[in-house]
Amino acid sequence: MDVLGYLIGALTPFNLMLALVGVVLGTVVGALPGLSATMAVAVLVPFTFTMDPAAGLIALGAIYTGAIYGGAFAAILVNTPGTPSSIATTFDGYPMARRGDGGLAITLATLSSVAGGIVGAIALLILAPPLARVALAFGPTEYFWLAIFGMTLIAALSVGNTLKGLIGACLGLFLSMVGVAVVGGDVRYTLGMQRFLGGIDITSAIIGLYCIPVILDLVATRDAHLRPAETHGLRLGEGLRIAWARKVNVIRSSVIGTVVGILPGAGGSIAGLVSYAEARRSSRTPEAFGKGEPDGVIATEAANNATVGGGFIPTLVLGIPGTPPDAIILGALLVQGIKIGPTLFSAEAGVVYTFIWGLLIATVLMLPAGLLIGRYAYRTVVAIPKAMLAPTVALLTVIGSFAIHSNVQDAQLMVGLGLIAWVLARYGFAPSPIVLGLVLGQIAEQGFVQTYLIGNASDRTLEMFFGRPISIGIILAALLTLLYPFVAERRTRKKTPAAAAAAPDAARGRDTAGMILAAGFVLLGMLIFLGARGMSAVGSIFPTTIAVGLILFSLLLIGLGLRGRTASAPPREAESAGNRRRLALALVMALWVGLLPVLGFIVTSLAAFLAIMIVADYDRPAPRTWAVWILSGVAIVLGFWWLMAHVLLLRMPSGILF
Repeated sequence: MDVLGYLIGALTPFNLMLALVGVVLGTVVGALPGLSATMAVAVLVPFTFTMDPAAGLIALGAIYTGAIYGGAFAAILVNTPGTPSSIATTFDGYPMARRGDGGLAITLATLSSVAGGIVGAIALLILAPPLARVALAFGPTEYFWLAIFGMTLIAALSVGNTLKGLIGACLGLFLSMVGVAVVGGDVRYTLGMQRFLGGIDITSAIIGLYCIPVILDLVATRDAHLRPAETHGLRLGEGLRIAWARKVNVIRSSVIGTVVGILPGAGGSIAGLVSYAEARRSSRTPEAFGKGEPDGVIATEAANNATVGGGFIPTLVLGIPGTPPDAIILGALLVQGIKIGPTLFSAEAGVVYTFIWGLLIATVLMLPAGLLIGRYAYRTVVAIPKAMLAPTVALLTVIGSFAIHSNVQDAQLMVGLGLIAWVLARYGFAPSPIVLGLVLGQIAEQGFVQTYLIGNASDRTLEMFFGRPISIGIILAALLTLLYPFVAERRTRKKTPAAAAAAPDAARGRDTAGMILAAGFVLLGMLIFLGARGMSAVGSIFPTTIAVGLILFSLLLIGLGLRGRTASAPPREAESAGNRRRLALALVMALWVGLLPVLGFIVTSLAAFLAIMIVADYDRPAPRTWAVWILSGVAIVLGFWWLMAHVLLLRMPSGILF
């Protein structure tokens, strides 16, 4: 039976139903910060054991691809990646929503995700065995340079503030080193606390770094969270025209996502960052990125969904899962008695090809399902009063960070990092470089240390880092991405010399607050350096390098500040009234996560929900409206508690009450 013949098996009513339900469920789960694709797939696995193997795999693949896509909703509407794969979607998706183009952003995300998913699934269908050899060609050196390539995006995210972006990246790299070292096993920077032995959870940190500052700024003003769209609906026709005009970006990003997905451990976050950097480099208007550029949303969403099909290639051909969901699906295959390996496509052709066709069908079904969900999601978020939106988003951040490991300490860490991120953002230290360093840190360290050890043992250190063909290609791409913004800026200055001469003076000055923070970072760098002295030679290489970088960048920022050549913080209006509400909200969030293990989830969440409603309210509505809001808040809190405790079977904190 040829490959096309297995399409009939995938088109049975039962398999179509599984694909549709899986995509919808995955999209909803992915849109909730913290409820990752891994959790969604893991919860569904036991239900597939009684199914036909192909049908069970279709359900798992559908919920996986839906969850990766669903992360775009939270990224666009509340500036928080629903999944780590959607980090780069926040860069332009949220600014589009802020200016009233949220519906268009969701449409572009949906179209790009479907296109990327189709490319990844087709690659899995016809090119799996040869592409699996690409994964085998990547060693620690290539992974190190791939992580560095991802971090070159800092130059794009920190235009005019590159030093602060580099300092932020060093902070993220430092956070990635907390806990047991990935190579060598040294216990580092835990402050003697057992809670940090496992390191800082990336998802909890991302939620805190992105979402807490948004909530704090949300309650500070009377302004609406998102500007209502002038044109109703998702603007499908306009989205199709934009996507078609950017078809090169769609195809390029899909191919990048497929190739990166093949690499075990890389995943959608790296694919999204790399494709975003490449889209910005090749754009005629790179300065528009980060301000609501549709190309940014297209690049990220096409790439991260392409990693789904790409990630299955090493999983099915080599038995090497590329991501945690791939590992869970691999386990489900083994439970079904299916042997993984190069002979899988011949020995179990019926199961494998039916599954791949089912994955392709689920990706296509994501288009109508995603547009329908997106239509109501955007309208709902725009229409919800701020007094209801702020506590609901806050509840999602606490639940999402807790649900990852059923650990209250993750929620506490999330709030702490979020408050620090808000302070840093006020003085020009954006959260995105910190997140980049945190996400890419372990991959960079593992590749760096392993390459150094191999090169040092054979007296070929420089050759190991700079002499491998794939590494050379990645290095050249990284240099091109890093230098292109400066070249483009220089060309712009030549074209408009008068404007270029006036602009820097307006943006420069003595950034006193930034200099004070930089002095604190110098001290932190010294502490990191001193802490590395007590480690093994293997464990101290990376921390020492990061400490030196943090100290040098911070001293350079102080030096430029003393000369009045740093970017000064933008003026802020109505700070006093807004800061009182921000401080009140920060206090509520801190008390919430602090008392959560003492009093229990329901009591603390209900009290915090009501308190945040009061903090966020500007309109003083009638008592009847307040009664509706309070009843809605009770329903939301109890609904999420029931979902976590009885559907996802998480052990919710009970405390001394309930």
